[in-house]
Amino acid sequence: MFESFFPKPKQFFLSVLLWTAFGMLVWYGVGTQIGTMIGFDLQDAGEPVVGIAYFYTPSFLWFYVFYVVWVALFAAFWFLYHPHRWQMWSILGSAFILFTTYYGVQVSVAINNWRRPFFDEFQQALSGDGSVTAGDLYELIVIFAEIALVSTVIYVVTRFFVSHYVFRWRTAMNDYYMSRWSTIRNIEGASQRVQEDTMRFATIMEGLGVSVVDALMTLIAFLPVLWGLSQYVTELPLVGAIPHPLFVALIFWAAFGTGLLALVGIRLPGLEFLNQRVEAAYRKELVYGEDDPSRAQPPTVAQLFTNVRHNYFRLYFHYMYFNVARGLYLQADNIYVNIILVPTIVAGKITLGLWQQILTAFGQVSGSFQFLVNSWTTIVELLSIYKRLRAFEATFRGEELSEIEKVIGEEGFAQPIPDPAPGEGGHKQVHDFEK
Repeated sequence: MFESFFPKPKQFFLSVLLWTAFGMLVWYGVGTQIGTMIGFDLQDAGEPVVGIAYFYTPSFLWFYVFYVVWVALFAAFWFLYHPHRWQMWSILGSAFILFTTYYGVQVSVAINNWRRPFFDEFQQALSGDGSVTAGDLYELIVIFAEIALVSTVIYVVTRFFVSHYVFRWRTAMNDYYMSRWSTIRNIEGASQRVQEDTMRFATIMEGLGVSVVDALMTLIAFLPVLWGLSQYVTELPLVGAIPHPLFVALIFWAAFGTGLLALVGIRLPGLEFLNQRVEAAYRKELVYGEDDPSRAQPPTVAQLFTNVRHNYFRLYFHYMYFNVARGLYLQADNIYVNIILVPTIVAGKITLGLWQQILTAFGQVSGSFQFLVNSWTTIVELLSIYKRLRAFEATFRGEELSEIEKVIGEEGFAQPIPDPAPGEGGHKQVHDFEK
């Protein structure tokens, strides 16, 4: 899955983490001094810039230069150290996706900067004192439209590029597996794993991969914003006055939700994996029956479909209580921030504009921390596909299969599920499957 597209995956991803951490250390540590030395005016401008000018302030221009240089150094090392067929897409393509995703998050920051002046003027206009004209509000609406246009362009460009990126990844996996087809063709489900599993892997990665990056970039962009907005909130219900109350309340809520959903959904990845196995066994027997009249006989087909039904019913049951927990948590999340703001609102310590800024920043950071909560079903599906492809690779590499891959047949997919013994009606096979 990974070595087909990335050079030396274990070393590569470790180097990505280390190089990124070092880059962030340089940027937040001495980045301002370096930028000032080479000619960028990086003095603190005070209030945030409102409008598209936010994207070409000196600090942003310096970031563009820094990012390009940092990526170029990293790519040059890997191009020389371990040249790879797909290095342009896997290295430079990944860097481009990171940049456009970060830029998209900064668009959200720009919109959040716009909310405060707009809603403050909106509130002032409602007072009826005449200090705010229609032209003032129209001007701010035009500014919003400009930012929204930038957001649309970035979204379209990112999605278009990511679609090509993940198809190249699928192409790399397909070429990698097909070059070993003579070895793997006898593995049960080989055709499905090469065609369907790689397709589903690419499809899920297209959405989930961007969501992961977006969540991380959102945290990087909005955590400082939320930290700064915490100064306007002095206390929390029941808890009272604590330092940075918004930040503390967010961390607690996100950790609670993530832990809750991980606990109640712990069995789902294994069941999804087994579901793909029984579906594959049933489908393959039917395919054999198209050419061989001795295959796909009613007892065998009935037994295989019984396994399918049994696993689906178990999935339905476990998803039922998972969805109950997830639904209750997400509904509570809709009112959580307003609950913790009640003492501050009653005390009259924030304006309508500040309230909008806090809601947006809190929602962005909360959504990022709750990524596992919101994407758990998709993650479960991806894990099950990963397990299937990993077991596939383990077979042609001669590696030992994982325990879950041994549930039906000690040789994995090399053997079909046996027909029911006469008089047993298939109950023994169902019992073995349950074990």
